[in-house]
Amino acid sequence: MKDSLPPPRPPVSADRVIANLPKFYTPAACLQLKERFHGQVPAACQRRSRATFGLRLAKAVVIGDLHVGKTSLVHRFCKNVFDHNYKATIGVDFEIERFEIAGVPFSLQIWDTAGQEKFKCIASAYYRKAQVIIIAFDLSDMQTLEHARQWLEDALKENEPGSFFLYLVGTKKDLLSRAACEQAERQAVRLANEMLAEYWSVSAKTGENVKAFFSRVAALAFERSVLLALERKSACLLRRIADGDLIRVEGRRSEADWDELPSGQGCC
Repeated sequence: MKDSLPPPRPPVSADRVIANLPKFYTPAACLQLKERFHGQVPAACQRRSRATFGLRLAKAVVIGDLHVGKTSLVHRFCKNVFDHNYKATIGVDFEIERFEIAGVPFSLQIWDTAGQEKFKCIASAYYRKAQVIIIAFDLSDMQTLEHARQWLEDALKENEPGSFFLYLVGTKKDLLSRAACEQAERQAVRLANEMLAEYWSVSAKTGENVKAFFSRVAALAFERSVLLALERKSACLLRRIADGDLIRVEGRRSEADWDELPSGQGCC
């Protein structure tokens, strides 16, 4: 007996539909060079297996110094606006953006945290169980880049190393000349490599690279979620076989065959 499909959801906007893995900003500092999803991902999405239908949300946390433009970055992506009248974030705020990735609904929960020291104890509690950490700094103020290491240390107090994707994002690109931006980027790329982070330069004011950046964030988080779900599912099936709950009589089952198992037998 097949599981019933989930109820249909309202369509997402065209710019939130991702069919292929979005490209990195620079090969000098990226999480992976490949330009396609892992081979298991499109296959699983095409089957609409439990492993992919169980995916709903990835948590992304934006951190960094005061005045680097974290809120402007989030608002430009989520609301396509830029507010010249700056208002400091008090504690935390969040937005949820819906995507359709490889034909599967996926949401990115973006947490915008305060950069002020007095709010750190509040904001740090929201770092926990993040799939994505985004450290923002101001390209026109390289002192904010120097603080990126401390922001990473703060994030690691709440999360295990390797449990999240890390991005280092230079904001306010529009304020720099091309030569000045390239110089700042060279320093940032070096740090990104030390931190095992992917680097991006963006401008919330003009919108440059903002949509491309968050599309990349969502796509990589989605890919990892699918692969982890398939890994858990495979491990569970092996345990059930070992326990005698499942008996294979006609050779090795395919992944698609496991999706046909009754509820409670397909995964843990």
